[in-house]
Amino acid sequence: MICSVVILNWNGADIMRQFLPSVLQYTTLPDTEVVVVDNGSTDDSMAYLQSLLDTPEAKASHLRIIIHGKNYGFATGYNRAIASMDSEIVVLLNSDVHVSDNWLAPVLDYMRQHPNVAAAQPKVLAYKSLLAHQQNESAPITFEHAGAAGGYIDKLGYPFCRGRLMSYVAEDKGQYDTIAKTFWVSGAAFFIRTELYNKLGGLDDSFFAHMEEIDLCWRLNSRGYELVCVPQSAVYHLGGGALAYDNPRKTYLNFRNNLLMLYKNMPQPHLRRVLFCRFVLDYVAALQALLTLKPKHSRAIIRARIDFLRMKRNLVQKRQENLALATQPYPDTIARRSIIFDFYIRRLKE
Repeated sequence: MICSVVILNWNGADIMRQFLPSVLQYTTLPDTEVVVVDNGSTDDSMAYLQSLLDTPEAKASHLRIIIHGKNYGFATGYNRAIASMDSEIVVLLNSDVHVSDNWLAPVLDYMRQHPNVAAAQPKVLAYKSLLAHQQNESAPITFEHAGAAGGYIDKLGYPFCRGRLMSYVAEDKGQYDTIAKTFWVSGAAFFIRTELYNKLGGLDDSFFAHMEEIDLCWRLNSRGYELVCVPQSAVYHLGGGALAYDNPRKTYLNFRNNLLMLYKNMPQPHLRRVLFCRFVLDYVAALQALLTLKPKHSRAIIRARIDFLRMKRNLVQKRQENLALATQPYPDTIARRSIIFDFYIRRLKE
């Protein structure tokens, strides 16, 4: 099997009804399959999936189902499923992604022609902008926050993308249609060599959800592998399928997991300097949330910092292993700039 497209589901029957049909329709290359992994759903997800199995679309895409007995979270849910797969490449595809014709081939072809490319992503566009464009052709297609045209981090560990800086997302005008080396690839449509995924331990289950794909990409970067965005393929991501963007739980996970990722992967003395800067900036962010009448988000940021200090004690061994195996301790795909400075002081948007 060349490729397994793996979709993790938890109580997402309505989302699957909306998005899974496009995946089944356009994932029909030879030696590919679509695998839906159910994470202990209690809604009618299983009934819906069972109703699909005998359809022509399901048979053409070689749909199969893996059932977990409980909700293992994003990381462990994928890890348990992928551990049993023997395909050359797996695609971790979010359940709220709409795909179109020829979305697989450009990325798979590039990875097979470039054996040092460990992971890749298509161009990730906003599904809501696609719907608006279908209603009105003058409405722009915009990039989506989670991946856009390839991900990077700045010198303080803040993620950004080609086509997305902080909260700003750009219109897709073809300006990022070149294949580019990246620091991280989007978890919305994450192509990775199966053997490497399992060898590196997959996604870190201590993260539960959010930024675990960037953490995995950091391990790949530091061990000398390349990651790319192949924009000749495009997918449309709804976003906020698990947690809405304005949910304090998302704020908590993003702040906590970003710090955990830095601790696990960043070498000294960079880490000491960055953690000091982040201490200041995180509390500034908490104060700003409080002053803008978002007290739950303010508390989420403070709790994230407290839990980071508690959890990092359990990550000492992983940090030591990551640094020992690194051939590029500070990968050259980390930007030597601050996006906080660029966005708020220089007023840059891209």
